[in-house]
Amino acid sequence: LISFDQSPFYAESGGQVGDQGIFSSANGRGQVLDCIKLGKIFVHKIFLEEGSISIKDKVKLEVNPSKRNAATAHHSATHLMHAALKHVLGNHVEQKGSLVDSTKLRFDFSHPKAVTKDEVKEIESIVNLHTLNNSAVTTELMKLDDAIASGAEAMFGEKYEDEVRVLSMGDGFSVELCGGTHVTRTGDIGMFIITSESSVSSGVRRIEAVVGSDAINLILEMRNQLQATQILLN
Repeated sequence: LISFDQSPFYAESGGQVGDQGIFSSANGRGQVLDCIKLGKIFVHKIFLEEGSISIKDKVKLEVNPSKRNAATAHHSATHLMHAALKHVLGNHVEQKGSLVDSTKLRFDFSHPKAVTKDEVKEIESIVNLHTLNNSAVTTELMKLDDAIASGAEAMFGEKYEDEVRVLSMGDGFSVELCGGTHVTRTGDIGMFIITSESSVSSGVRRIEAVVGSDAINLILEMRNQLQATQILLN
């Protein structure tokens, strides 16, 4: 584990996993496997592949762009899905947990019963409509009390500073406090597909979903399976 005086890496927070990437210096090189926060210090989990690394070394840090971009798209889709859940199921929906990485999103929320197939279809349609509209994603720094008073959603279990970042997307369809990485426009999310809906505990449901190339690959695989079944059944 190592920390630097500056870092481009996103540290795990708000359900979004930490960045991965590589580092190099005059004396060594290796991989950054994860980034976490200890208080206000960003700590990098590294694997040294060659040489050594010492205090006062000048180190070049590079984030893996494909993993960052994929995690970013899944994170932005989580915000749109949260707003869609409220629209379809009701304002009682509250986030109870979240996990976002480069391959999927997982979202736990309060709801007293299973989400029906028709409701799942409507939620998917709403999110995909906003991605097709390709509206700008905007951020604004505000005082915490002002942000809450404006109607911005605060995330479950998060601790906020006096000044917060307010993220708005879908022309105000989703407005939340968030310090994570996000797309520039909603179209950058791509296709959105819900892969599962299940119970976590009494009154808490869980949805998992994929976006972008992961969603496209899933649709193509489902089509291949359907065609194979059609051939088998003649």
